[in-house]
Amino acid sequence: MIDTVFYRKMTVADIDSVLKIEQEAFSLPWTRDSFVQEMTTNLHAYYVVAENDLGQIIGFCGMWMVVDESHITNVAVAKEFKGQGIGEGLMREAIRVAKEHEIVLMTLEARVSNTIAQNLYRKLDFQNGGIRKGYYTDNQENALVMWVEFK
Repeated sequence: MIDTVFYRKMTVADIDSVLKIEQEAFSLPWTRDSFVQEMTTNLHAYYVVAENDLGQIIGFCGMWMVVDESHITNVAVAKEFKGQGIGEGLMREAIRVAKEHEIVLMTLEARVSNTIAQNLYRKLDFQNGGIRKGYYTDNQENALVMWVEFK
């Protein structure tokens, strides 16, 4: 069990740690080049990392903020730290940052089979918005689009 988790903006120096979590968590992981581009080129990208008190990155959440909308691109927690509220902490920090940037709507996609993620998003007031058929190219699984509006 973790005593303390810190949430902060991701930097280029964090990419290797984030990439390990990404590869562990997803069947279609992003590449190192993708993360480098997000950190250095994409002016709309903002990533949050979760770090334990040993300085180890244990999770991350990425989003794109365009005008007044935000799209969550990926959220992942290292396997050995799942079930400890870190995913929720990452999402809450992303929401805090989005509101700070005057975002009024946040959206994301979740695999229709990923009820754990969907339950977390519902806890944070996300609502179902629709289905993207065959969204995930590894197995053609549908994605549930979810969104939340900030008042």
